[in-house]
Amino acid sequence: MGIRRDSPKNSPRKKTTLKHLFDLDPKPYVGSPFPSPRRGGGGTDYEHDGILSAISYCTSVFTFTDPQESPSQQDLKRLKLMDVVSLLKSPKKPLHEQLFSPLMSMVSVNLFRPLPPPSKTSIVSALPDDEELSTFTPLWPHLQLVYDILLSLVLNVDSKKLKDYIDHQFIRNLLYLFQSEDPRERESLKNVFHRIYSRFTSYRSFMRKAMNEVFLHYVFETEKHCGIGELLEIWGSIINGFGVPLKEEHKLFLMRVLLPLHKPKGLQVYHRQLAYCVSQFVQKEPALGGVVVRGILRYWPITNCHKEVLLIGELEELVENIDPDQYRTLALPLCSRITRCFNSCNSQVAERALYVWNNEQFVKMASEAMEEVFPVVVEGMERNLKLHWSKSVKQLTENVKAMLEEMDPPLYDKCLREIHHRESEAHREQIKRQQKWDQIETAAAKHSHFLQPTKTICVSSH
Repeated sequence: MGIRRDSPKNSPRKKTTLKHLFDLDPKPYVGSPFPSPRRGGGGTDYEHDGILSAISYCTSVFTFTDPQESPSQQDLKRLKLMDVVSLLKSPKKPLHEQLFSPLMSMVSVNLFRPLPPPSKTSIVSALPDDEELSTFTPLWPHLQLVYDILLSLVLNVDSKKLKDYIDHQFIRNLLYLFQSEDPRERESLKNVFHRIYSRFTSYRSFMRKAMNEVFLHYVFETEKHCGIGELLEIWGSIINGFGVPLKEEHKLFLMRVLLPLHKPKGLQVYHRQLAYCVSQFVQKEPALGGVVVRGILRYWPITNCHKEVLLIGELEELVENIDPDQYRTLALPLCSRITRCFNSCNSQVAERALYVWNNEQFVKMASEAMEEVFPVVVEGMERNLKLHWSKSVKQLTENVKAMLEEMDPPLYDKCLREIHHRESEAHREQIKRQQKWDQIETAAAKHSHFLQPTKTICVSSH
């Protein structure tokens, strides 16, 4: 596709010299689709037409999977996209407003496309991020440059001039693309979306609600979405800018959206970003610690050991930011859950739960309600020492037991006596139960005819 040039026929006649010939038809830089601007008054139109021609060419979309597509045309489009990027990043002069519409149309045509069906199973999608498990789109050589163009427009053009092009529907289309399985595209989307949130202040409320709809749809309907981690990273930056005291809207977001995100099977994919968002809330208002801890305990997994390890670590970090006034009310439910975890048959869960007792803040919280906490914890310790299969877990249990005995020896001994008393009572009940069954079996043996099968008479109808 050639580039239209202005005809020099109507130019004023000049003396034919070597310099005049060079000025008449200057050579553009090799590989660039844009001709160099002329020194005369028509140079602006000349360059403007070249830019429009390049943008128009870039509206053609290649699939990179169709064998009939020309590789040379694909390469040419990439070169033209690179030149558009360099033009937008050039500090020499501002971009003409007439180029906004064709540029945004070209961006929309390239980005807003149907995504292929998910190629991962639900099991694979629940695994941690791994490059080998990622699906890379063949369109990326072009998409990367288109995202650069969009990002340059958002950063360098006044937001008021772009509002006619970047509207609510445009933002919804961007959110849809977060379902892409290519991590490179999701990273570019995250940067663009975050910049739009930063610069288009009037859209912020709408963008927060739109992201929340994606989260809720993921938690309560599909549990399938590739971009939850990237969206949570955007939210982490947004939460960091919240003022104190927090608005009621933001607290509701914590309770109704962030806490339920602990429930899905794919938690481990985005847990790091989710934990950061939750901890930001607790750091800004420590009084929210009780709501957060109870919410996490509510969504505790039953059979997913990897999720248990992650949540134990999150609870340990939260304890360091919780308001100390809530220690007494949270000590029993937290220590009860940690005790069930170090009684787990999975050695990783058990070891991680026992290591929590190395945290000074956690021990301080437990000491606020020792009369309630010690009976539960001591019973769990004794069960581990008697029944757990792992030697390393038993060794860690011995270390924690020694620490607890030093904290309050009389209380620990009292708990041990109560445990032995309950065990002896249970043993006596078992003996009584067995004696009753023996009596029933003896009585049944004396009247064995009751145990004989009844004889039935079959009467034939023939």
